[in-house]
Amino acid sequence: MNDPQLSTLKENCSHGTKSFPFAAYKTRPSSTGTLVRPHWHDEAEIICFFGGDYRLEINMEPFFIRSKCLYFINSGELHSIITEKSGSPEEAAIVFSPQMLSFYSYDAAQTQLIHPLCSSKLRFPRCLAPEHPAFSDIYQSFTDMIQMYIPPDTDMKNPGIQPSMDNLAIQLSVKSSLLRILAVLSAHSLFIPSEKNNNKQVEEIKTAINYIRENYREKIYVRDLASLLNLNEQYFSRFFKKAIGRSPMEYVNEYRIRQSMQLLKETDHSVTEICLECGFNNLGNFLREFRKYSGTTPLQYKKS
Repeated sequence: MNDPQLSTLKENCSHGTKSFPFAAYKTRPSSTGTLVRPHWHDEAEIICFFGGDYRLEINMEPFFIRSKCLYFINSGELHSIITEKSGSPEEAAIVFSPQMLSFYSYDAAQTQLIHPLCSSKLRFPRCLAPEHPAFSDIYQSFTDMIQMYIPPDTDMKNPGIQPSMDNLAIQLSVKSSLLRILAVLSAHSLFIPSEKNNNKQVEEIKTAINYIRENYREKIYVRDLASLLNLNEQYFSRFFKKAIGRSPMEYVNEYRIRQSMQLLKETDHSVTEICLECGFNNLGNFLREFRKYSGTTPLQYKKS
């Protein structure tokens, strides 16, 4: 949830650590437009909007946020956030794997709730508003975790906070809060048995994005992406832009630039080497695209 111009797809990010897969994020929008790019991940996510003027899209279905509320994102659901008014209230999210709550003993909580959640046989509800009797307890547990991870005086220009994962007190507090949320949802019978996902369009978008991620170093043409889904190029381009907000090649170039930024931060490769490694065959084109998406040059970015 950092720079809205270059938001990284969540499935490329580690949320917490392998032994403690939990992370918290908080954002105060400074302008309108895309706040979080379309993405999905294997973890569950709970988002709290502290006020209105957002559009949340889940599996290509829009939800208009006009007041405080909690939204739940299940594993594998494609989602994005658009800010519709400048100066909108903060929003915060926690991302976690239900596996971290598993018990070694197969009691009722493990067999009837935790295991079905981990295997996607149970799903979270979509939304809770303040007037719902479950909202107050869940909101309190949510804000407790946010405050542990993101202190009130945090610089909101760098909203993702990852405190020490070996802090036993924090880990126990987080697990306690998550289990409290599950207990409240269960007490109000809000978990939903899963049905087979027949959302063909969402799966098609995932197929196209996965192809781009795996082949961005090579030449990619719109016809390659369209053929994956047995669609003609014009229809695929319209369909992709409607779902993602950018044309297929705009998305390809943006993804390549994101990868180049990682290489600039993590390696000593030259700009020309990174240009070629990221699928750009022309240095001038790479420099233009880099400035377009980052507002600076590769060398200036590396120095900063």
